[in-house]
Amino acid sequence: MEKNRSALNHEALRRNTPPRLYAVLRQFSAPPRPRLAFAGRDVTVIVPAYNEAASVADTIRSLQVQTERPSEIIVVDDCSTDGTGDVARALGVTVVRPPRNTGSKAGAQTFALRHVRTALTVAIDADTVLAPDGLERLLLAFERPGVAAACGFVVPQRVRSVWERGRYIEYLFAFTFYKQVQEYYGKPLISSGCFSMYRTTTLRDHGGWSNRTLAEDMDLTWSLYQSGHDVRFVPEAVCYPIEPHSFTLMRKQLRRWSHGFLQNVRLHWRGLLGVPYLRSAVAVAVWDATIAAAVYLMLLPILAVLLKSPWILLGYVIDAPAVLVPVLAGAAPRREIRRALASLPAFFVLRTVNALFFLQAACAEFLLGRSWHVYEKGH
Repeated sequence: MEKNRSALNHEALRRNTPPRLYAVLRQFSAPPRPRLAFAGRDVTVIVPAYNEAASVADTIRSLQVQTERPSEIIVVDDCSTDGTGDVARALGVTVVRPPRNTGSKAGAQTFALRHVRTALTVAIDADTVLAPDGLERLLLAFERPGVAAACGFVVPQRVRSVWERGRYIEYLFAFTFYKQVQEYYGKPLISSGCFSMYRTTTLRDHGGWSNRTLAEDMDLTWSLYQSGHDVRFVPEAVCYPIEPHSFTLMRKQLRRWSHGFLQNVRLHWRGLLGVPYLRSAVAVAVWDATIAAAVYLMLLPILAVLLKSPWILLGYVIDAPAVLVPVLAGAAPRREIRRALASLPAFFVLRTVNALFFLQAACAEFLLGRSWHVYEKGH
């Protein structure tokens, strides 16, 4: 006790504060941050970039002002033609350029992995910015030795067009509800490709990011589970990607995502049978992407015509209250209630289009044997 009191008095004198007053102030001050097993110096960030001159600077600047600043930022200039590499070099980061275009984000990220010398590796899209404490928040997940990857909360950087608004609601719903449930069971379905952190040794053991599917982030996440590793979702780590603002761009992204998901199901289905909860979550997602999509797109309008009852079409929005509750729960802390309410109709537009793309992908991948492997940018 005397030793503790003496130490407290010494600290008070060092700060030129009367000991009793310092003791009172100390009770009301914020608790000290826990000492992390890893810090920013243990992190290398890989930024794959193909013709991203318009957005890569914002991404780099958001990394340079992190509360835990990374040891190195590596921008992969994947044979860009718009000066992406020059923009990155002007901001003082490392720029590497493969001899020819790798053809995918997975290829660009894996190309840069050979240059990583730190215990942890972060992959972030060149159109994505981080909240100032994004890296620090994810570092906490790696206090547990079994964790191989961690991801955060995703919110669109711009919410203007109907497609951006639809995606805004989709993300609020997914990351406030679905992702939280998945985290409760210890099995987030995917460590988001736009911003995730990995143990470098584990990442190398898996060969980096594979381009055997169009969803390299999902492929890697499911591979990590099957090899006995953990993946964590940290909702306090927030990132802001640029989402497609037009149907032309959204079409490219949805085609890539829908084919990528089904390609991973075909690739991993045997291995997923041995992973509790994940197998159930994937089974529900497959049902939603195939049978439910067919019912949603075809059965409802057919019944409305046959039964001469347009009220059946309300089935398209009958779950609006169930969607709205988690959306508002996610929007309230951000003080975006009005934005969420105004964007809700766009969600049902996007969901209908999304169902169409998933149904087309299911027919191509499973029935016609026409697998799609052309990587197209979605912004």
